Amino acid sequence: MNDLLERLRTGLPAEALISDPDVMASYAKDTAGFCDAGAPAAVVLPRTTEQVQHVMRTATALRTPVVPQGARTGLSGAANAIDGCIVLSLIKMDRILEISPVDRIAVVEPGVVNAVISRAAAEQGLYYPPDPSSWETCTIGGNIGTASGGLCCVKYGVTAEYVLGLEVVLADGRLLTTGRRTAKGVAGYDLTRLFVGSEGTLGVVVKAVLALKPAPPRQLALAAEFSSAAAACDAICRIMERGHTPSLLELMDRTTIRAVNAMAQMGLPETTEALLLAAFDTADPAADLTAVGELCAAAGATEIVPAEDEAESELLLQARRLSLTALENVKSATMIDDVCVPRSKLGAMLEGTAVIAEKYGLTIGVCAHAGDGNTHPVVCFDHDDPEESQRARESFDEIMGLGLELGGTITGEHGVGVLKKEWLARELGPLGVEMQRGVKQAFDPLGLLNPGKLF
Repeated sequence: MNDLLERLRTGLPAEALISDPDVMASYAKDTAGFCDAGAPAAVVLPRTTEQVQHVMRTATALRTPVVPQGARTGLSGAANAIDGCIVLSLIKMDRILEISPVDRIAVVEPGVVNAVISRAAAEQGLYYPPDPSSWETCTIGGNIGTASGGLCCVKYGVTAEYVLGLEVVLADGRLLTTGRRTAKGVAGYDLTRLFVGSEGTLGVVVKAVLALKPAPPRQLALAAEFSSAAAACDAICRIMERGHTPSLLELMDRTTIRAVNAMAQMGLPETTEALLLAAFDTADPAADLTAVGELCAAAGATEIVPAEDEAESELLLQARRLSLTALENVKSATMIDDVCVPRSKLGAMLEGTAVIAEKYGLTIGVCAHAGDGNTHPVVCFDHDDPEESQRARESFDEIMGLGLELGGTITGEHGVGVLKKEWLARELGPLGVEMQRGVKQAFDPLGLLNPGKLF
């Protein structure tokens, strides 16, 4: 370890290298439960691409594993340290290098917080759509690593659709440039998309070219109450079938509603079984909300409340953004699932999750990006109760199994990390895993980048 630290010091400023065990412990893991984390040998917080290259060259020379990190807001253990590794935290590389209103792009470093780039784009009359629930704290690099989504994905898509190009430091320290700055481009294999969602296992992103859109009109929202999750899901199917394109279509079940009220006193209706939130940022959002309200009524909504203005709309959306945090307050620990199913199977997914909750005697709240079929069942349990913890883990796995049975995927936006390695193998099958391992071998033949993640 002394040799490692000495070699790192030769290419890093003193403040970029941390070796104090107590401080390093704070960088050991992300927010996922049931994911082991080791003790790093060093934590490095670079500010330049050259410093990242120095770290990777040192790691290659000494055969030391490297775990890239963003803000550690992830939910799959993808940022967890392993014993003796270098934790490479990119949070100090936080510059917005360029925003071009003509080309509609932003060039940023990986440590830029999502909300910061969103606000900077807005100042130029532009819009960066991907908005994970943790957008005030999560970084662009982390968003790219997990191919994250957000509330607006139903209309605007996920992170992968906004990453045009990258600069990536490879395992041996070489700097690879992928993609483009242009609106179109099909030259060669799409290596940019390959890195998006790779969870730091193929290279270290040090710069990203992001696509921006013109700022849309302010959105208006409505809330529709339903006496069952099935009725709410029927409404979702009707909305999508009729060709509507809401800027947001979100679902909260009764457990989630109560948790949000308990934490933030939002005054949401606790007697309803499911609350559907729909929003439009069109030229005439009120007309769109009226049409969607009629579809909700036809599906059995017990009450439909359109927001009167932007402030009221934002209040509704804030309630949804608080869902995961609120459910974390229900018990001492949570496991947040991330199962995405075809929209037509959303009702079956929610009903099946309720059956699983009853089977294991657990509180499982569900919030969902309903327009995408992306559900977030949150298993609440007592971390200090071994028996309840075991039931929580079993219910979590059963929910993932249900998602696959319904033709879905084990993760829509949170990634695989440590938490879902076994389930990734089930989803991909032996040949799929073999091909993925081949890609990993091509980029990282020594297996130094984020080992133990994905597969």
